[in-house]
Amino acid sequence: MVAQPQPTLTPTEYLEWEAQQPLRFEYMEGHVVAMAGGTIAHNQIAVNLVSLLRPHLRGQNCKVLSGDAKVAISEAGPFYYPDVSVTCDPRDRHARAYIQFPCLIIEALSDSTEARDRGLKFRHYRRIETLQEYVLIDPDRVLVEGYRRNERGNWELVTTLSDSPTPMGPDTALSLTSVNLDIALSQIYEDVVFPDSREPFQLASE
Repeated sequence: MVAQPQPTLTPTEYLEWEAQQPLRFEYMEGHVVAMAGGTIAHNQIAVNLVSLLRPHLRGQNCKVLSGDAKVAISEAGPFYYPDVSVTCDPRDRHARAYIQFPCLIIEALSDSTEARDRGLKFRHYRRIETLQEYVLIDPDRVLVEGYRRNERGNWELVTTLSDSPTPMGPDTALSLTSVNLDIALSQIYEDVVFPDSREPFQLASE
C-alpha cells in the first residue's frame, strides 16, 4: 500500500516521504504526481540511450542517469524523473537524492505524458542554467525532436527526425552537441517494436 501524502508538502517533506514509498512521485508546488509505468518500447529506448551515452562519457566525470534518478529545477522543486539525464557538472558529483545541473535531458513520450513533457516540464527544464539540450522521442513511431539552447540563451528546435514524408537512411542521426555524440536512428530504436508491427524497428534502406 502506498501511503498518501498531505494535500501539500514542503520540498523537504516530499523528499523524506517519497524515500519511504515503493513508487516514484514527481513534485511541483507542494503536490505530488505518481509516475505511471512505461511500455516496453518506452523502456527499450531509454536503455538504448543509456548504453550508448555511458561508454562514450566514461572517464569524463559525467553521470548518465536513467528514469529512476530525480532532477531538481531548484532545491525547492519542482522535482522530475526524466527518462535519461546527463550531468557533467562538478556540483552534481556527489549527488545522492537528485541532480540539479544536467546538460542533457531526454524524454520518451507517451499518450499520458506528451502534453506535459512538451509544455509544463519543458518550461521548467528551461530554467536550469546548465541545460543545453532537450530531446523528445516517440516510442510508437519514428519521431525524434531535439531542442538546443543557442548562444543568445534562447531555445530552438534544431532536429526533427521523422519517418515521413522523406525516407531516412541508416546514417540518419541525432546530433547531441552537449555530449559530443551522434546517435543513429537505428541505435535509438534498436529492438523497439511499434504498435502496427510484429518485428523490431528497421530502416527501410537497411
